[in-house]
Amino acid sequence: MRILLAQIDTTVGALKTNTRRIIETIEEGRRRGADLVIFPELTITGYPPKDLLEQPHFVNENLARLEEIAAAATLGVDAIVGFVDRRPGGAGKRLFNAAALCAGGRVVSRHHKTLIPTYDVFDEGRYFDSADERRVALLGRHRLGITICEDCWNDALYWSQRLYSIDPVEDLAVMGVEALINISASPYNLGKIELRQDMFAELARRHGRPLIHVNLVGGNDSLLFDGSSAVFGADGRLLARAASFEEQLLIVDVDTSAQAPTPQAALAAAANGARPSENMEELYKALAMGTRDYVRKCHFRKVIVGLSGGIDSALTAVIAAQALGPENVFGVSMPSRYSSDHSKDDAAALARNLGIDYRVIPIEAAFTSFLEMLKPSFEGLQPDITEENLQARIRGVTLMALSNKFGAMVLTTGNKSEVAVGYATLYGDMCGGLGVISDVPKTMVYELARWINRDRQIIPQSSLDKAPSAELRPGQFDTDSLPPYDQLDPILRAYVEDHKSVAEIVASLGMDRALVERVARMIDRSEYKRQQAAPGLRVTSKAFGYGRRMPIAAYD
Repeated sequence: MRILLAQIDTTVGALKTNTRRIIETIEEGRRRGADLVIFPELTITGYPPKDLLEQPHFVNENLARLEEIAAAATLGVDAIVGFVDRRPGGAGKRLFNAAALCAGGRVVSRHHKTLIPTYDVFDEGRYFDSADERRVALLGRHRLGITICEDCWNDALYWSQRLYSIDPVEDLAVMGVEALINISASPYNLGKIELRQDMFAELARRHGRPLIHVNLVGGNDSLLFDGSSAVFGADGRLLARAASFEEQLLIVDVDTSAQAPTPQAALAAAANGARPSENMEELYKALAMGTRDYVRKCHFRKVIVGLSGGIDSALTAVIAAQALGPENVFGVSMPSRYSSDHSKDDAAALARNLGIDYRVIPIEAAFTSFLEMLKPSFEGLQPDITEENLQARIRGVTLMALSNKFGAMVLTTGNKSEVAVGYATLYGDMCGGLGVISDVPKTMVYELARWINRDRQIIPQSSLDKAPSAELRPGQFDTDSLPPYDQLDPILRAYVEDHKSVAEIVASLGMDRALVERVARMIDRSEYKRQQAAPGLRVTSKAFGYGRRMPIAAYD
């Protein structure tokens, strides 16, 4: 069977556009001689559709679009398309995350997702019922087992801790399917590509059947989807894999009659507890893709980055230029009385290296005016963090004024380490539409910057070498307020991503208890800031935002 893996980038809620893309892809499959075109999870609606699913007219239009797509699946080209199905009656949520097998101009069969994830960034239990049954998809003489994303993530021999009591893949294998098909919207994080490939290879090998996995690509809000669609032989060998972080239509000839004997030995549950690899090229492509899609899908063309001369704003600008083209990036330096010459020089050098629009807007006049305006109210009080934050907020106002005037989105430049402990100013450097590196810890920021400079110097070397500083008062450094980042980041990872307690962190990392308690307290008490922050691109296993829902007013 000649199969076209349609790894396409869909937009949530864009039913008309998504449908047009699907039909165009089916026609392309016909030109390439494909027998079957397979699309990602919830292709018609985009993933995740969230509370759009609570609008009956949205679900109705999605069903009408499915019929339009099915009508295009003719002349020997069939299709498997993700959509939202309705339960005709009875109790429950009355919606299914579904896949339609379209052939001969009509919907031949409908297949519902069995395992409904409700953890981390997944909230499908809010909207969808679990499938009532598993069904074999009959396509001519072929018996296919169609699963949807999470349905393949519960193998008892691969995972030492399972979330569900049933395994849809096992059920379909018992029904005698010739091949397993998984349509997915599997979000990216560091290490996920390797984990997913390893897991699918083991599934194919254990069940002795070819496995075809088609994954969504692109960015939808904070979530990034890497694609990396793949085909595995009945012996678990990787036969083909699509590109990561870009659209691709991949044609593969799959021999559904070739089945390997099922191995008798149990597989090791290798995935649990494994540390993700930290591939800088992969991370860079993910962030660039996410920035491009977020800006484009929010109907912007240009972005603005405040350039301080530091490493965070430099990295953000590099990613933005890669994502959107340097002609669509404004770099803005906003020096104050405390800005060093080297910081101003580094910002200018970066802009020249990238070829982006660059302008300098000093904030001294505005800062002086604010100090004079507030002088009667501040009489008798010593300068403190108030005056520091005032400078950051003047910069925020400046960037938002430029945003309004030029119709460009402001990108925030805070990294995960700063976001974690609240080392940022509300309505100041937190102003903006997207936090490009808000899930990238500071130590990884440096690693990624060095990777970017691997062939030539794009980010000025002094931005990498100098001690981090907000430059909001004389002689200020980040370490005045924070532990060194090589101490902070391991604690942050253990506390936020691994959910370890203070005592467990002290025992595992061998760090001073007072330091760990201080960091944990800073993380907890900064929740009110994070819930007012711009959305950020998720690249770690646990990002702040949608996938980490913590209370605000909750701590001693």
